[in-house]
Amino acid sequence: MVKAKKTLGQNFLIDQNIINKISDNINPEEDDLLIEIGPGMGALTKYLQQKNCQMICYEIDTDLKPYLNNLENNRTKIIYQDILKSNIKEDIKDIKYHHLYIVGNLPYYITTPIIKYLINLDLDIQEMVFMVQEEVADRFTALPGTSNYSSITLYLKYYYNVIKLFKVSKKCFNPMPKVESAIIKFTKRATKLDVNKEVYFKLINDSFKMKRKTLKNNLSNYDFDKILDVLNKYQLDENVRAEQLDEEVFQEISKII
Repeated sequence: MVKAKKTLGQNFLIDQNIINKISDNINPEEDDLLIEIGPGMGALTKYLQQKNCQMICYEIDTDLKPYLNNLENNRTKIIYQDILKSNIKEDIKDIKYHHLYIVGNLPYYITTPIIKYLINLDLDIQEMVFMVQEEVADRFTALPGTSNYSSITLYLKYYYNVIKLFKVSKKCFNPMPKVESAIIKFTKRATKLDVNKEVYFKLINDSFKMKRKTLKNNLSNYDFDKILDVLNKYQLDENVRAEQLDEEVFQEISKII
């Protein structure tokens, strides 16, 4: 077995039950395209290939070639490149497919940058299933009124319905990481939010700028009288914090600022 590289955040999944559960939670058809990020030694890749869809796997570590080259065939292509430096649109431009799916065991230190990168590609991704740090999974799927609820929660929710599927013990990896993990699933929203995206994103970023401060303090550069009218409609007062507002309230505020 190849030695994991700390610099790449490598922790190889070795629990067969978890591998099966991940595979069971992403179900492309034969005419779909599945992208796997960080296949490692191909433990999950082998099971994904049984779905018989077209696959592209992005792996940054060329030392894993002896394991992955054996999995390459006319339906599976391995690209040895950092996903954040790749040109996915160029790589898939000649592939005819119906829906696009993405799966991966993401390096925990760059989880959010990778997900934002994929979203900003504007590729109409149907579903994404990722292994992430459990703490990050809780933040991505947080509900209003909880301490994990933040601007990233609302940012992701603009594009996808995000759910936490199940926890993964650190004992399921070699080497064993210091943190617990979880599997999260992103499913494309059926309808887009009726808001100006730029205005909405600026609002949520400004609202959570200082989490311990009230919404009024964080939005001191806004016309707060207009915002207060919306808050009062939802039985909220001027001392409310951003984490107490759900998506609907932020949407309404974004339309009147």
